[in-house]
Amino acid sequence: MEKFTFEEGLKRLEDIVEKLEEGNVPLEDAIKLYEEGMKLAKSLKEKLDEIEMKVEKLMETEKGFKTEEFKHRTEDEG
Repeated sequence: MEKFTFEEGLKRLEDIVEKLEEGNVPLEDAIKLYEEGMKLAKSLKEKLDEIEMKVEKLMETEKGFKTEEFKHRTEDEG
């Protein structure tokens, strides 16, 4: 899959969903769009996971600021 920004990928996924919801797409094309959408959704989730791991939380301390690793939220936590 080609390189794209998160925003570009999300826009493409939205376009795919819109086309599929309209229902005017021939079956063969709908299947191709669905497959592209599923791959794109997976790729976007991977990008989000990467970003989440890089996020740092700034906390003010007496001496200024310090960084703290972002705690990954599990699905159980909601």
